[in-house]
Amino acid sequence: MAQATLASEDFARLADPFRGELLAHCYRMLGSVHDAEDQVQETMIRAWRSYGEFEGRSSLRTWLYRIATNACLRALENRSRRPLPSGLAGPGDDPHAPLAAARPEVPWLQPFPDALLSGWVADPTDPADPASIVTSREGMRLALIAALQYLPARQRAVLILRDVLGWRAAEVAELLGTSTAAVNGVLQRARARLEQAAPAADEMREPADPDARALLGRYAAAFENADITTLTELLHHDAVLEMPPLPTWFAGRDMVLAFLGARVLGQPGAFRLIPTAANAQPALAGYLRDQEGVYRAHAVQVLTLDGSQVTRIVSFNDPGLVTTFGLPQVLRP
Repeated sequence: MAQATLASEDFARLADPFRGELLAHCYRMLGSVHDAEDQVQETMIRAWRSYGEFEGRSSLRTWLYRIATNACLRALENRSRRPLPSGLAGPGDDPHAPLAAARPEVPWLQPFPDALLSGWVADPTDPADPASIVTSREGMRLALIAALQYLPARQRAVLILRDVLGWRAAEVAELLGTSTAAVNGVLQRARARLEQAAPAADEMREPADPDARALLGRYAAAFENADITTLTELLHHDAVLEMPPLPTWFAGRDMVLAFLGARVLGQPGAFRLIPTAANAQPALAGYLRDQEGVYRAHAVQVLTLDGSQVTRIVSFNDPGLVTTFGLPQVLRP
């Protein structure tokens, strides 16, 4: 019993530092932070049970990635991809028309709280390498995660391991139990398919950038004050608004503002927005005032910025996601 306890403590000490990057890896594969947490837990249980058989022929990190990748591949066997509304149909053409009914049965893409990546970089052997930090952050961008959903599971795994994490083809082949030539073939097909599926490249601005923080603050204030004039200045002329689980979405600043003005921003003070960060992008947790004047969790907005303007707003209208970001369901006075 004492020996088993010692082995368990040894495993926890060695494996726990990899939880953050395994969570990010599973999220890239699955598009859901909740599903990713489940698969990381499954990975750790499987690894703990097999730890006595681990012979060190590969690094512990590689071994854990093998278990996590295979767990995600199994999880994806009977699941459809997680889309955003823009991946299902064209944009709405009448911002004043009734919206299509919400579709909670669709497994929508979810945002990933940056706080869960705190202290983690892509290469734990060289945590001070700026390139490693950039790679880890860019590999979490919402546009990339949405595009990955178009790839078959095995292509998704190969592209993430090769192009996001920078593994060698031979390492990926060993992990997946195949040949280097097969990995290179799968990667080529995955890149071609991703290029067709991916939306136009978005300019990513770090949430810590002072200009980005100022822009986020101006946007939040304008939204809270129902200030359409200021929002007109802040939104790019090609701005996009998506609102899962609502399938309707709008493209173009005029359409977005017409919808917000007619259907969302009826009066100042209806919303409160709390700054946060998701997918290495600025984000806001939105609270909507109810009839009693209480602000209750409503959505998480993930913003894409280009210079001094907002190019894309993805408002995940799921109150339960707010607590994933460590924020309360109700704002107290």
